[in-house]
Amino acid sequence: MTKGEKSTTSSLVELVVIVAVALGLALGIQAFLVKPYRIPSESMVPTLTVGQRVLVNRIGNRFSDPEIGEIVVFHPPVGASTQTCGAKIRVAGQACDQETPKKDSVNFIKRVVAGPGDTIAIVDGHVIRNGKRAKEPFINPCTGTDECNFPKPIKIPAGHYFMMGDNRGQSDDSRFWGPVPRGWIIGGAFATYWPPKRIGIF
Repeated sequence: MTKGEKSTTSSLVELVVIVAVALGLALGIQAFLVKPYRIPSESMVPTLTVGQRVLVNRIGNRFSDPEIGEIVVFHPPVGASTQTCGAKIRVAGQACDQETPKKDSVNFIKRVVAGPGDTIAIVDGHVIRNGKRAKEPFINPCTGTDECNFPKPIKIPAGHYFMMGDNRGQSDDSRFWGPVPRGWIIGGAFATYWPPKRIGIF
């Protein structure tokens, strides 16, 4: 092998190593640090629209609990696919207070509206947390239907979070299938990167 051939082979090997390392880093970042998600439904309108892309901080959630008002990606209970509440007896006029025991493999994105120990009711789509109406200027109006009104308060169990979409009249959320265990939360959405006109930080 000539000196030139050795140089070409060395450069090729170096390129392959660089590409492999870059790919490994990208996959590692996605698996452990930041992951992109596509918004699949209208449940978070007007905050997030169908097809919009967001970035989710996967590592931050390991060191701190979700905050009220934070938008998070999580695994819902298996009952979410059929709007099944885990409680054996579902009280009329009351949101679901207990999830089915198994975690679904799909990902949902919603807003945290109540945490462990909070009491929550929903009136005309607005959250009443611990007896006070939450400030929610970001939601779509929701009035007059059963989905908008769950006036009888429930208490969120320890280690659980109650999730709701901002499009209160068009969101499949904790009202129907219960609060989400802390361990099922993947991370908080912190930025949107697509489409270009909606790029920004939450």
